[in-house]
Amino acid sequence: MQNLCEKVVLITGAGRGNGRDLALSLAAQGAIIAANDISPVNVESVALEIEQRNVGQARVYLHDIAKKVAVQALVNSILADFGRIDLLINSANVEPPAYLLEMDEWDLHRAFEVNAIGSFLTMQSVGRIMREQNGGLMINLLGSTNITESARSAYLASRLALAGITQYSAVELARHNIQVFGLDCGLGRLALLEPIFSSASQAVLALCGSHQIPSGSILQVCSAGGGCV
Repeated sequence: MQNLCEKVVLITGAGRGNGRDLALSLAAQGAIIAANDISPVNVESVALEIEQRNVGQARVYLHDIAKKVAVQALVNSILADFGRIDLLINSANVEPPAYLLEMDEWDLHRAFEVNAIGSFLTMQSVGRIMREQNGGLMINLLGSTNITESARSAYLASRLALAGITQYSAVELARHNIQVFGLDCGLGRLALLEPIFSSASQAVLALCGSHQIPSGSILQVCSAGGGCV
């Protein structure tokens, strides 16, 4: 997938953070962006900005990826609109607002439902489409630029779960010519392989054009100054 022109890219959590940045940068490469988020508040502005820049295409899909029926509806809608999905980027995440001893059970469940289970469900539904297409690329973003120290225990646990899904699903999906990668975008402890990238966009573009990085790898994204972003 060296050329992203006219490739259909599903980005979950496209309304903010790395998801937003990736939607804008990949659209600039000519990709068709299926921008998913649970709320229209931010994601519609992303699609509008892409349209105003007159590069690439973007369409908004409002679905809660923590629910299997919603994920299936999301994938079916994209197929109806574009006929395929070439690249999946799981960027959707929620950050529990409380310290471990004060955390509400609902917040704990929601962190795992979105950060781990939701990504699993999108990989499952999109993976079945990619199997029929004889290949595809999946990239899971691990970590956030905004996570606070007081919320790290539950958040990190959900992200470690997604890291495991990333590594072992790569083995399962290899037979279908589907590659799976993780980007450690702030946790600072998951990356297993060089090189280190300066942004999520740089890492995704490199993965789209490289045949040298083994599927299942988790790569680190750090700022130019050396700190994890």
